[in-house]
Amino acid sequence: MDSRKITQHFPKMAPFWRGIVEIAFIVFLFYSNLLMGQYTANASPQNMSLWMAIQNVVTPDSFIIGLVTALIGHLVFEFLRKRI
Repeated sequence: MDSRKITQHFPKMAPFWRGIVEIAFIVFLFYSNLLMGQYTANASPQNMSLWMAIQNVVTPDSFIIGLVTALIGHLVFEFLRKRI
């Protein structure tokens, strides 16, 4: 289905899906930054496998932090988008 047809049928859903995509992208950037930090914090990345680094990064605490900061980031961008 064409995206224009979807937004014509559900005009109120377009901002919702844009928000979901923006929040998911911010969470992705948050986790990729944490994952890169796992490799730069260790002196030798050969000692840590990718799976071990993912296990260290993906925790309930980091998920809550990532989700809250993504929501704050989304609200800031929406404010700036409407203001500018």
